Amino acid sequence: MKKEITIGIDIGGTNSVMGAVDRDGNILGENRISTTDYPDIHDYVAALHEAIQEMLKSIREETELKAVGIGAPNGNYYHGTIEYPPNLIWEGVIPLCDLMSKYFSEPVVLTNDANAAALGEMIYGGARNMKNFIIYTLGTGLGSGIVINGEVLYGHTGFAGEIGHIIMVPGGRDCGCGRQGCLETYVSATGIVRTVEELLAQRRLASPLRRVAPDRLTAKMITDAAKEGDAIALEAFDKTAGMLALSIVNAVAFSSPEAIFLFGGLSNAGKYIFEPTEKYVNEKIQTIFKGTVKILPSLIPENNAAILGASALAWKELEKRDV
Repeated sequence: MKKEITIGIDIGGTNSVMGAVDRDGNILGENRISTTDYPDIHDYVAALHEAIQEMLKSIREETELKAVGIGAPNGNYYHGTIEYPPNLIWEGVIPLCDLMSKYFSEPVVLTNDANAAALGEMIYGGARNMKNFIIYTLGTGLGSGIVINGEVLYGHTGFAGEIGHIIMVPGGRDCGCGRQGCLETYVSATGIVRTVEELLAQRRLASPLRRVAPDRLTAKMITDAAKEGDAIALEAFDKTAGMLALSIVNAVAFSSPEAIFLFGGLSNAGKYIFEPTEKYVNEKIQTIFKGTVKILPSLIPENNAAILGASALAWKELEKRDV
């Protein structure tokens, strides 16, 4: 009997990675191509198909492909399109699912990378038995996926769930979206770096972070300094956690999730981000929600998260079509 699989594809600004994944989350084969080598989207899709076929041939056991899932910046689930992506070489609205469907008879579905992460958590990770949760992806920016009653929240346009672009500080830090004061400018790997730069300018405290050139400072360096008890790093985590907690209590007010999952770069700081966040959530949350929401680390391996998330999108689509 052939093993059923889906293909999970993650389209990044530099590379596109793909994997063949079974229902238990085992990755049976992987491949990748350079995203930037194909300025013509039709050439890119052809190269993607070829790489998938190479990957499938490399799998030793017999498999049956059921669906293809794609995670991409500004991916619109409703339309199967990538729309005005900020970090990809193609411009405008790209009908990727339609283009892929010329090569595949199986369903092809697409969403943005944060929604794919939410689906990965629900099917393979810590949210397996949950129907209401939110995942924050704390990388260079801040992405989020919101699941309500077992379904990803897409909203009217397909772009719902952009918690990273909720304005937290009117007139605050400049954001890549063109506005000011968005959450991701304070709560992300780049956000905490900006917080440290501000604190170094405001405080006279000695800190090993003063010896690092601003353009070389990273969130990992800040975490390492916090582990050594550095006051600047610890204050930066406290401020970051306070802003994160405020967004969480606001999100709880409208969606009442069972859990908030933190994933990616900044979440790797462990107790330095989790403990103060939990403290501030408990202080700020509305009384009726006290004790109802857990703040948890993602259980999806970070190195495979993108492939697993896109694969989970495909499995979820098959469930919908079987109903």
